[in-house]
Order: sequence, then structure tokens, then C-alpha cells
Amino acid sequence: MTSGPAKLRPANGEIGAPAAALSGFGRARAVARALAELTKPGIIGLLLVTTAPTMVLAADGWPGLDLILLTLLGGMLTAGGANALNQWYDRDIDAVMARTRGRPLPMQALPPNAALAWGTGLVVAGGVQIALTVNPLSAGLALAAAAFYVFAYTIWLKRRTPQNIVIGGAAGAVPPLVAWAAVTGDVSWTAVLLFAVIFLWTPPHFWALSLKYRDEYAEAGVPMLPVAAGEAETRKQILIYAVILVAVSLIGPAAGHLGWCYEATAAVAGAAFIWFAWRLYAGKDAPMRVFFASIAYLAIIFAAVGLDVLV
Repeated sequence: MTSGPAKLRPANGEIGAPAAALSGFGRARAVARALAELTKPGIIGLLLVTTAPTMVLAADGWPGLDLILLTLLGGMLTAGGANALNQWYDRDIDAVMARTRGRPLPMQALPPNAALAWGTGLVVAGGVQIALTVNPLSAGLALAAAAFYVFAYTIWLKRRTPQNIVIGGAAGAVPPLVAWAAVTGDVSWTAVLLFAVIFLWTPPHFWALSLKYRDEYAEAGVPMLPVAAGEAETRKQILIYAVILVAVSLIGPAAGHLGWCYEATAAVAGAAFIWFAWRLYAGKDAPMRVFFASIAYLAIIFAAVGLDVLV
């Protein structure tokens, strides 16, 4: 493991400059952009994909725009805060990896203490907001997910075991539980099933990405599965998880709330995802094809969750 490059050049102009080197509006804009990037907006986008359709299903119809927006706001605040805390803790290895060295902290766009305060504040604000405007159960689940992501995955698991993303992926699977609790005040077996779908989806999704960046993880000393077990084993595990994921997704109707629209979509999308995973295992496709296919798969599955009620 190295100590990182001697000099980090800004990857995209203004955000790469330390905020102190700018003045006036330029400085404020750089700080605002850095704070936004700390929340990982692209990952937070998955909240929209998994939360809103689950709320429609739980309500057996439209739950109300105000409830959806308030639930999404609380989820975005807590998840964004957890992502900021993840970058605060991982700033040393982020500076080593080419994929992440353009992030705000390696680029010195913000001091680390600012990221720590920002992340903590967002998590607390999100928990309070969702407790007051939705219900305490949803708030507790959202806060538990944030805490698990920061303490269990980021601090404990990520640098210690190749099973980091398998266990740590539970944090990202919580939005359906939050969504269901927001509408009904409790958690059903259908919500648990949707949790399981995201939980099983996370390893093949992230392992595909880590195959592409295997050398960078190795340099940073992070024991992702391709580093610890090799590329061949990782490809095999992606295929195994894809098969298990699809099998679990197909038991949706047995949970009592999902019907034929969901089942048919899960079968077709699942077969396509397994095909992509098989091609990767056979050496006929690139890891990033599976990575992007996994994103499409999740979006399609949860679109079917919402549409199932309407049709």
C-alpha cells in the first residue's frame, strides 16, 4: 500500500481548488459543490427508484405526494450524511485510488472537519425530520441504516474482509422498509422481501465494479473480493448471486402483495441479468456491462413493484 500520489491535480476545475484559495462567489460555489459531492448524489438517486414504488405498493394506490416527498427527504438527508461520513473516514484510501482521488477531500476542497460536521448534521437532521413529519419507525430504520453503513461497513468491514460488501450491503437495502413503515406504520413480509432483493443485488453490482478497479483496490489495501480471491472466483460469485437474487425475487407474490405484473417483469428482467452474469463468467463480456445491467435490473424490478398495483 502506498501513501498516495505526491501531488493531486484538480479533476474538474473549481472543485479541485482548496476553498481558501478562492474568494467571494467562486469560493461559495466551490464549497457548495463540494458539500453536494460528499453526499454521492448518484447513489442517493437509488432512493427514488426503491422508495416511491414501495410506498405505492404499501398504500395499494397513491399514498399522497406530501408523504412521498417527506419520506424521500428524510431518506436523502440520512443517506447523504452517511455518504459524507464515509468519505470523511476513507479520505486516505480515496487519495490513493484514481477512481476516487477527485473527490472533495483528496482534492482539499474542504477540510476534513467540515465533512465530518456536514455528514453528522445531515444524518441528525434527516432523522429528526422523518420522525416529526412521517413517523418514528421510519426514522429509526433510516438512522439504523446510516449507522450501519458508517460504523459496520465503512469503519469495521471494508478494510478487513472480502465479505465487506455482502454484509455492509444491508444498509442500502433498508429503503423499502422505511417506505413501507412510512405508509402503514409497520413492516410487512413484502417489505422484507424487497429488502432481500436489494441485499442480494448489492454484491454482484459492486463486485462488477471492483473487477474493473481491482488494481486500485489492491494498491489501497482494500480486500475487495477480486483482490482477495481473484478475478475468476469473483466472476463465479457474481453468477451465483445473480441466480439466487432472481430466485428470491420470484417469490414476491407469496408475500401477499405482489401480482402477475411484478412476477412477469421479475422473470424477464431476471433472465436477462443472469445472461449478463453468465457472459461475464464465461469471459465473453466486460465487468461494466454487468454493472450497468444491474442498475437497469433494479430500476425495472421496482418500477414493476409500483405498476403492479395500478394494473
